[in-house]
Amino acid sequence: MKVVSIVGARPQFIKAAVLSPALRREHHEVLVHTGQHYDEPMSQAFFQELGLPEPDYHLGVGSGSHGEQTGRMLERIEEVLLREQPDWALVYGDTNSTLAGALAAAKLGVRLGHVEAGLRSGNRRLPEEINRIVADHCSNLLFCPTMTAVNNLGREGITAGVHPVGDVMYDSLLQHLPVAEEKSSVLERLGVSPGAYYLATVHRAANTDDAARLADILEGLRSLDGPVVFPVHPRTRKAAEAASLAMGDGMLAVDPVGYGDMLVLQKNARCVLTDSGGVQKEAYLLAVPCVTLREETEWPETLEGGWNVLAGTDPKRIVSAAMRPAPKGRPTPCFGDGRAAERIVRVLEDDSSHG
Repeated sequence: MKVVSIVGARPQFIKAAVLSPALRREHHEVLVHTGQHYDEPMSQAFFQELGLPEPDYHLGVGSGSHGEQTGRMLERIEEVLLREQPDWALVYGDTNSTLAGALAAAKLGVRLGHVEAGLRSGNRRLPEEINRIVADHCSNLLFCPTMTAVNNLGREGITAGVHPVGDVMYDSLLQHLPVAEEKSSVLERLGVSPGAYYLATVHRAANTDDAARLADILEGLRSLDGPVVFPVHPRTRKAAEAASLAMGDGMLAVDPVGYGDMLVLQKNARCVLTDSGGVQKEAYLLAVPCVTLREETEWPETLEGGWNVLAGTDPKRIVSAAMRPAPKGRPTPCFGDGRAAERIVRVLEDDSSHG
């Protein structure tokens, strides 16, 4: 098979780093980087750390409004698909790169697979939710990380081509965590001890582009009873500077960290506070309490047992949720067995042989 894999943002690099080797063992993969994340710490350094091959195409789209960014991606992805004539196009997750790749493939009649299909937060005001819905309804094969995702698709009338394969990010965590724990010195570099700090990430436009919401989040983080390690996304830093919002007072505001360092920081945190879907899930898999800085989540499984709490951006709710007693027991396994990538390749092969 020839498969065009379309990535553009940090979480997609993590997923592709697991799936690409599985594909390339017997098939031809063409890797397309849209350029949605283009800063060195968010892009090139990630490729190097994860061992991802150099992209066959770097589209260099960069930042812009949703319409502008998606439109430029759509035009350039279409050119790649016309040139390569693949058997399959693969998109990942819920970014504008996902949306553009899905639309380009669907309009050209290229068979499409969506990795991490079926996620729903229930909030259609979020651009990520629209991206997920459109990608799912364009796809021929839908690779679901959980049974919740399968059921979400069923409620929308999508039952053909749906495969509960497990979560490729769980594959990645199992593969990379032992190496990260052996090699990372991030705790020593930052001067923090296991279980004695909080870890925060904020990147979603709904939080960064609203100065009042961002100010409330920062107030909540500053009010916690311990140091807060805060790897600051470029968008968040720019928004905070534009609104003259300080990130001091107990917060260790650092540049984005690599994947291995992030896993170590998550595993050893007292609590993780985030608006990222992937970070919520990784905290759950690592059995670390989490506070989601949103009013909804596309990963409702993480709420089970009190491991994740939705706190929105209200400072008092953030503090109360972060300082709650740790849940008892272990999180319920619900993200597969760490072999999602193998299953995805087998499904693609089977569908191609019957197609």
